[in-house]
Amino acid sequence: MKNAGAISWSDVDSGEAALIARCAAGDEAACAELVATHQRMVYSLALNLLGDRDEALDISQEVFLRVFRTLSGFRGQSALRTWIYRIVINQVRNRQRWWRRRCRGDEVSLDEHLKHSGELEGKQDVLPDRLLASKETATYIWQALDRLPFDQRTALILREVDGLRYEEIAFSLDIAIGTVKSRLTRARQALRADLLGVRS
Repeated sequence: MKNAGAISWSDVDSGEAALIARCAAGDEAACAELVATHQRMVYSLALNLLGDRDEALDISQEVFLRVFRTLSGFRGQSALRTWIYRIVINQVRNRQRWWRRRCRGDEVSLDEHLKHSGELEGKQDVLPDRLLASKETATYIWQALDRLPFDQRTALILREVDGLRYEEIAFSLDIAIGTVKSRLTRARQALRADLLGVRS
């Protein structure tokens, strides 16, 4: 099976490479710039995977601590963003294992995510009944996503929500590109079947 091809330092944007070097050298301004550039992406992915704002904030802090602890080992094997995606996913996976060990798995769901942050930004001219239908549809979709196995849900969110290419998803999940495609196929089929079951 074909793995995602690694890229070399020569493929990394020169500005990004300079930022990485400054961060690795302990430049606080560079570290703040790196966080400012990637914090929204990190938080959004953690929130979409965990469905809990507080947990997503905790994970975000852990991710950046991990980034700065290991940045000196970054060798341009991917874009920095993709490398950070991998760290987010690993931290989320570790947090879910921690939950399972403490029997907390059922306490966090995307219902809470929808309640606190899933509201669609409606415009003033949107009719209330249409807005309600949109919210209900979003609720059904997120609930169905929440029922998918973690690996399938992660692949689908990376592709459909974050817009990553197959190669980027493969690197982020540390799997072959063929595995990415099969997970996405299974996830879409399961999601479609779930949504059809809800609406029938």
